[in-house]
Amino acid sequence: MEVKSAIKFMLISTLAFACMNAIIKHLVHVSAYQIVFFRSISSLVFTFTFLIKNNISILGNQKKLLVTRSIVGVTSMTFFFMSTKHLPIGTAVSLRYIAPIFAAIFAIFLLREKVKPWQWFFFAMAFLGVLILKGFDTELNTYGLLLACLSAVFSGLVYVTISKIGKGDHPVVVVNYFMVISTIVGGILSVNNWVTPEGIEWMLLFGLGVFGYFGQLFMTKAFQAAATNVVAPLKYLEVLYTVLFGVFMFSEVYTFWSLLGIALIIAGLVLNVVYKGKSKQNSSHR
Repeated sequence: MEVKSAIKFMLISTLAFACMNAIIKHLVHVSAYQIVFFRSISSLVFTFTFLIKNNISILGNQKKLLVTRSIVGVTSMTFFFMSTKHLPIGTAVSLRYIAPIFAAIFAIFLLREKVKPWQWFFFAMAFLGVLILKGFDTELNTYGLLLACLSAVFSGLVYVTISKIGKGDHPVVVVNYFMVISTIVGGILSVNNWVTPEGIEWMLLFGLGVFGYFGQLFMTKAFQAAATNVVAPLKYLEVLYTVLFGVFMFSEVYTFWSLLGIALIIAGLVLNVVYKGKSKQNSSHR
């Protein structure tokens, strides 16, 4: 029963994130900094309400780590939003998902973690997908590719920083710090890049935070309901949803090579998650 609930939660989560991606693509004329600002400020309504209602300290316990996580997080988010101006939205999302490769590399040096040979093979498969995207898809914008890869590098640092934070701070405190700093950074950088939204665009901009918050909430619920190796592969459904939105809503065209590249990225990362989950299960049975 818990697995069914976890799958249901993950389906809702990935759809919410895909809706957020579709809004970002629709607002292509709005600066990435402005999107960071609205994405963050509208989520603060939820995070502040939760913390105050549950009498949880907003300042948290590990302030330096919380600020570090927020800075690398807003950097990753900004690069990702910038990449969507130059790439098909499904491609940008796929490239952002190579973050676990960088997270594993950072974890070797910063957390003294070990990466097993099979994991390197799966990472190589995912990286081959990136090379195919760049090498064979002649339509792919090089600047957009670079921005998406930079987003993934900083996202990898986010994973490592969250591991460092561990259970020392409530998850909503971590998200709240991220949203506060993102609102400040996005707001300051938007001043010279401001585009005044018109009509429904106001609703879409505030909708970014709503979809982002509920995507995060249901993803957390899913991970709490079932084992990581069952739930984690399902998060890549976001890519499928987003590609479909790109095709049907924005008339984006995906070549055979771009679809092959995306498929290899997702396959490599899903296999890594499943392998890690099975390795943990085997070691716990010994």
